Amino acid sequence: MTIVPVALGTRSYDIQIADGLLDRAMDVLAPFVARGRMVVVTDESVAKRQLPRLKASTDSAGITLHPIVLPAGEATKSWSQLEMLTDQLLQLGIERGDHVVALGGGVIGDLTGFAAAIVKRGCGFVQVPTTLLAQVDSSVGGKTAINSRAGKNLIGAFHQPSFVLIDPSVLDTLPARELRAGYAETVKYGLIDDADFFAWCEAHGAELLDGDRAAQTEAIEHSVAAKARIVGEDETERSGRRALLNLGHTFGHALEAETGFSDALLHGEAVAAGIALAFGYSAHKGLCSADDAERVSAHFKAAGLPHGLTSAGVRAEGAKLVFHMLHDKKMEGGTLPFLLARGIGETFLARDVDLDDVAAFLDSAD
Repeated sequence: MTIVPVALGTRSYDIQIADGLLDRAMDVLAPFVARGRMVVVTDESVAKRQLPRLKASTDSAGITLHPIVLPAGEATKSWSQLEMLTDQLLQLGIERGDHVVALGGGVIGDLTGFAAAIVKRGCGFVQVPTTLLAQVDSSVGGKTAINSRAGKNLIGAFHQPSFVLIDPSVLDTLPARELRAGYAETVKYGLIDDADFFAWCEAHGAELLDGDRAAQTEAIEHSVAAKARIVGEDETERSGRRALLNLGHTFGHALEAETGFSDALLHGEAVAAGIALAFGYSAHKGLCSADDAERVSAHFKAAGLPHGLTSAGVRAEGAKLVFHMLHDKKMEGGTLPFLLARGIGETFLARDVDLDDVAAFLDSAD
């Protein structure tokens, strides 16, 4: 078992990573169970594939499992589903000292974490991520949110989990498309500030996507350690350090908005295209070499991921995509910061980007 601490003073917590850990979940989740029961939020797909494994562990420990099963998909991060979830938690008598378990991908983790942040003015929650994207990124760091008509993740709160349980074996039942989408967030860590890890991805990414457990586990452990370090340095993005984790997201969220936050473009797919566009725009501005931008695009293409507008299935004009960006939660003083790059592993936050120039670049981008 690998244990990665997230150092946040009195709110510090551990991430535990081990193959088959879900089957012996009560070995590590016992401290978060109260009154002989466990309330678990999941979705219809995960309920079929992974909930029985968790239930076997709780049954063996004499713990009663109370599952709340929601629809699968990005549309579940909505006001209506949040209302339904909080109502059910209150009906179950959730107390401020209780913990709710989020068993699922980023959608379930984000929604459950936000519900936990606001029920009774805040109760505890535990993340048990079941997708690669959630394991390497969204389950760690305490960002919780739902989407609104104005954009993605605009309604939410910082609410740290009390524990994160990661079992790479759950990836065996993950659809290939979902696995690829999560891989985009994995590659991101190499592009932010770790060129050696990006080179590792180029060398071993195909093995990871083919189901090689050693490659998957190494990528998860490396990514989680990187995120834990950054979150510990800048929990709520006040210094700008944590903002580096948003590489590709400003472009990506605009693509998601244009496709209606639907399964037409998964979040990880949008991030891959967004990262490629961020590097493409950086090259356009003369900040990084065209070779670096092409290297990033080629890697996502080889992984079967979108690597630009056309491959993401987006045909919108640049001005319309920039309009979506204006609703980005990172807007500050009427200015939208962008994550750009001076090279592989050299991402930085730019606060002087001309949005008209971004629109013109998008009009000419592939």
